[in-house]
Amino acid sequence: MPENNTKKKVLFIVNPISGTRGKRNLPRIINENIDKNQFEISIVNTEYAGHAIELSKQGVTEGYDIIVAVGGDGTVNEVASQLIHEKPVFGIIPGGSGNGLARHLNIPLSPVKAIHLINKGLVTKIDTAKVNDRVFVSIAGVGFDALVAKKFAESNTRGFLTYFKIATQEFLNYKPKKYKLKFPDGRKIKRRAFFISFANSNQFGFNTQIAPNARLNDGKLDICIAKKPNILQTPILANLLLLKMIDKSPLMEIIPTTEVKIKRKKNKVVNIDGEPVKLTKNLTVKIVPLSLKVIIPENVKEAE
Repeated sequence: MPENNTKKKVLFIVNPISGTRGKRNLPRIINENIDKNQFEISIVNTEYAGHAIELSKQGVTEGYDIIVAVGGDGTVNEVASQLIHEKPVFGIIPGGSGNGLARHLNIPLSPVKAIHLINKGLVTKIDTAKVNDRVFVSIAGVGFDALVAKKFAESNTRGFLTYFKIATQEFLNYKPKKYKLKFPDGRKIKRRAFFISFANSNQFGFNTQIAPNARLNDGKLDICIAKKPNILQTPILANLLLLKMIDKSPLMEIIPTTEVKIKRKKNKVVNIDGEPVKLTKNLTVKIVPLSLKVIIPENVKEAE
């Protein structure tokens, strides 16, 4: 058995209120399943919004080798945002509602299986991205999905049914907005869009794939520009999302790029990895290639 000073230090940052499942047993599950011959562990709970950012930053300063987000996409975002180009490796134990990044990476939703991945320690580098100065790892966006993210954050319940209910309630009255987009090659386009997603990973979460061809290590974002479907088109569009074929719809335009500048009419909410953040009218969205080390399963496309 290795001496203590050869063990890697692992910090688990737990959001106790994310998702629909209680996390009271997580410290016991972590302690029972983590390989104590390899790792010396610390477990801390977040106590307020933004706390995971502070805890992650502190973990970097204190020399942790691995920092694990235990929670949903918001917790994943807060922890990962402090690990860009830093020494610690990022781990995920999914515990949220959508779990978009975890699903893209095929990280098991079972905490025990996710901990076993950490024991195996297969690491790859993935891209991250920024909207102005705000980091996102999976998906950011403007328009309808940002409105739904805002309403979802304000809701007292979590899970897919809550998300679906909000989207259904807001859909009828939502009017597409005007956007101007400018790409690095100088190309400019104007669109009246239902929403525009900036996809680093392929999905919003809940296995709804907005950018089926997106990869986390290709140095590009997929800019997904959606027209508003009519009532008859809506179930077809929902099926295409779930079947990973939304790129086949005439309502969806997908443009791969390293950067895009967007002008909109108002300072409104932007969806940043599922969390609503109010930003300025003018947005610069850009990729940050291979900037985050993350633990992944074997046989995922990002491991190739």
